[in-house]
Amino acid sequence: MQRLEHLEHLDKHLVDELAQVARETVRDELREQARGQRRKAALYAASGAAALYAGAAVALAVGLALSLVLPDWAAALITAVILAALAYALRGAARPTAARPIPGQPTAPAGRPAEVPPVPSAPPTVGAVPPRPEGSGTEVPHRRA
Repeated sequence: MQRLEHLEHLDKHLVDELAQVARETVRDELREQARGQRRKAALYAASGAAALYAGAAVALAVGLALSLVLPDWAAALITAVILAALAYALRGAARPTAARPIPGQPTAPAGRPAEVPPVPSAPPTVGAVPPRPEGSGTEVPHRRA
């Protein structure tokens, strides 16, 4: 009996040691991944800043080119309108699109929800055919036995 108690102590010690090793391994792996992600994020931020300055230089060049044939205020205004239209188009492209209707399926008019058929008051019974509403215009084909 004492031998079993000694083994229980060893098992508990082994489980604790394995859990500690697993925690340290996971912690080290997460640190390594976070280090790589921080480096990537810094490179993306630097890329975005460079792109911003490049866009500003292009906008300045467009404004200066327009100022050769127009007054300076008009060139600046036209450049601003072009940049605003570009920003609006990019925002529209970034937004998720609404679900497109499937061809052949009826759609509800705008502002009105689609009509839902009524729910029967009693559960269906096995083998029973539900009655058709009067004047529905649909005929049930007869099967030959």
